[in-house]
Amino acid sequence: MSDALMNTYGRLPVTLVRGEGARVWDDGGREYLDALAGIAVCGLGHAHPGVADALADQARSLIHVSNNYHIPAQRELGRRIAEHAGQQRVFFCNSGAEANETAIKIARRYGHDRGIEAPRIVVCEQAFHGRTLATLTATGNPKAQAGFGPMLEGFDRVPFGDLDAIRTLAGEREDIVALMIEPVQGEGGIRPLPEGRLAALRTLCNEKGWLLICDEIQSGMGRTGAWFAQQHEGVTADVTTVAKALGNGVPIGACLARGEAAETLVPGSHGTTFGGNPLACRAGLAVLDAIEQGGLVERAAALGERMVTGFRTALGDLAGVREIRGRGLMIGIELDRDCGELMRRALDAGLLINVTAGRTVRLLPPLIITEDEADRIVDGVATIVRDFLAEG
Repeated sequence: MSDALMNTYGRLPVTLVRGEGARVWDDGGREYLDALAGIAVCGLGHAHPGVADALADQARSLIHVSNNYHIPAQRELGRRIAEHAGQQRVFFCNSGAEANETAIKIARRYGHDRGIEAPRIVVCEQAFHGRTLATLTATGNPKAQAGFGPMLEGFDRVPFGDLDAIRTLAGEREDIVALMIEPVQGEGGIRPLPEGRLAALRTLCNEKGWLLICDEIQSGMGRTGAWFAQQHEGVTADVTTVAKALGNGVPIGACLARGEAAETLVPGSHGTTFGGNPLACRAGLAVLDAIEQGGLVERAAALGERMVTGFRTALGDLAGVREIRGRGLMIGIELDRDCGELMRRALDAGLLINVTAGRTVRLLPPLIITEDEADRIVDGVATIVRDFLAEG
């Protein structure tokens, strides 16, 4: 039978059928250590008992009702995630792209409420905010945008976190209403903002009356060693977006806001059919329980430091390694050449990894990995990188 799926993915030659913790197995029974977690989604690993039990229990009572009615699990999840993020209100949706769409709509509505007819948002080069038309426009990846033009109006792009460039824009335009930024660029190559930069951008936004929007789709939910990466700088954004690890594989996203931004959307101005349904929110509550009870935020910080130190010891002397970057369990190893083939080589070594931005090995292991598993990832990845570079 021919494959009925659209040709949108360059899939690796493996079919995964089962998982447990940080391990997965293919249809031939071979085991792999997962250093990618479904691209930062399965922070609790695979088949987590708490999530599985919550889903099974909720599925037996009520999977979905529309947002025309109150949903207890949604209200409780909203309260708890807002508390962790330092925010006041939450809109639940189904994905990171939808959360970022919501943030863009909040920014535009915020501008219109201030009498700005065509509000503009500052975004960054190498950013990734999603694949809908608005989030694709905000994304700083010409390859991803190719063939989908014209892009939307209303975005001004600067080098990642370039304070001087943003200040220059601020002096030139009166129609800017927001800055949208990832505290750690994920798809852009695991690139954290320089120390102190986000705090400086927060100050600039305060001075100009802009909203600071932090896209924490990949960096949120404890992955960087804080609940949200902005918290390393003591910063609280006006709007924070999260998805991926919030449901540990169950599709759910959230756009959180505080202050004036929290009151911008009103009944009829935005909505969703599936977002925040009982099943997804029970999954989110189970995830929060596991992170809180397991001390996984602190664990991500400690394990990330252990792995980055290990990589610098194993690979720091190689001329072909440009930089080893990390913030918690977001780790990037940038090489001096394209290295996409390392994903296949890693499969042969029993590892699931990713290469992003062409030249950066991206590692996003589950927060529940053991020290032994962390060391195995370091040893395995270091070996394939060394072998690859030795080939010239």
